[in-house]
Formats: sequence, C-alpha cells, structure tokens
Amino acid sequence: MITEEQARELAQDWIEAWNAHDLDKIMSHYAESVILTSPVAAKLLNQPSGTVIGKAALRSYFKQGLEVYPDLKFELLDVLWGLSSLVLYYINQNGTKTGEFMEVSSTGSVTKVVANYNE
Repeated sequence: MITEEQARELAQDWIEAWNAHDLDKIMSHYAESVILTSPVAAKLLNQPSGTVIGKAALRSYFKQGLEVYPDLKFELLDVLWGLSSLVLYYINQNGTKTGEFMEVSSTGSVTKVVANYNE
C-alpha cells in the first residue's frame, strides 16, 4: 500500500528530476518492465498506440522528449494515491494540464503509466 508520504515524495522527486532534465534521475523511478501509454508518445514516435514498452525504450522516448521540448518544466498541482497507484496532476510550461496514472510495485518502482492531457 502506498502511503500519503510515499506518494508525495515520489511526486516531488519526479517533478524535480524532470525540471532538472536529469534523465538518469527520471529513469530511477521506473521498473525494467514499465509500460507507458501517452498521446505525446503517439505523436513523437509516430506510433498510433502511443505505447512504450520497457525501460530502455522509455529512456529513448524521454531523451527525445527532452530534446524536442528544451524548455520543458512541470508544476505539480496535486497528488492522489490508492493502494498501489498514484496520479500526478500537473501543468507544463505551455499551461497544459496533465494527469498521469502510475501503478507502483511493492519496491516503489513505476510499472505502468497512462498519461492524459487537456489539450
């Protein structure tokens, strides 16, 4: 079970890693078998499913994202948590609101991500 403290710590560390554009720190949150689904991934990867499978592929996708969006910055608005998941609600440098649902393993690694945007 994820506690409020764990959810808030993961969220803050995740936001700080992205805002620092620190790819190694960003990747430290994810399991080897992670699966991410995102409309941005569909666009950047020219892949209709928007699905990225595995940590190596995710690293490559995130690297590309940091290059395409050099002014990328996130502001955390809220964190919601459940038994083994959390939702990060934030805005980016363009004012786009995002909700990322993340499943988290018993070791604290993110195993699944589903990103949703308001634009």
